[in-house]
Amino acid sequence: MRTTFQDDLDLLEATLQEEGSLVLRALRGSINALDQRDHELADEVIAFDDDVDARYIAIEEGIQSLLARQTPVASDLRLVLAILHVNLHLERIGDYCVTVAKLSKLVPEVNPGPRFVEGFEEMGSRCEEMIRVALASFQNRDLAGAESLVDLDELVDRANRRIVERILDLGGDPAMREYGLRMVVVSRALERIGDHAVDIGEQIAYLLTAEFREFTDASHPAPREA
Repeated sequence: MRTTFQDDLDLLEATLQEEGSLVLRALRGSINALDQRDHELADEVIAFDDDVDARYIAIEEGIQSLLARQTPVASDLRLVLAILHVNLHLERIGDYCVTVAKLSKLVPEVNPGPRFVEGFEEMGSRCEEMIRVALASFQNRDLAGAESLVDLDELVDRANRRIVERILDLGGDPAMREYGLRMVVVSRALERIGDHAVDIGEQIAYLLTAEFREFTDASHPAPREA
């Protein structure tokens, strides 16, 4: 019976890592679609979300079945709960990738300059790094790796602030204003992807220490850039 239980847990973890790989692919696709204004690629990212959702549903159903058949001990129950929460965060990240892809199809034909492309590429690359670190930390039960997500997230937040400042400097042309408004939403979506990666890190810490704690205090203002 115990062997079957462990096999079920291993399958859930493997499916979670698959979902993570799909999310990384969706994120890269959405950034490329935005940078290249590639509507066909954007449509592929949007359709690809069905694959992410399929993994999400498989994990949800697998957990329900597992808990219906087994009574996990404390450490195993923490793992099941961590998988449940990480699964949700990955699915939400996938949704934000769809948001970026959809907005890439709606931007007007303007030329805001290379700084915007570079800024979104930086944010996308930072978010990719955070997701990879989060997935590896979960797989390897690496507390230090999970905690490192806070510093990585600050880099995403700084990039977000720079992009918003650039948007505020855009001219008064109506098409440029429309571009700026849509890019605010894109930047916010990428910033939220970083936040979800930090949330995954918090679940890893809970799994390893049996104590849930937030890595950052939302009541404190973000540190100012030097």
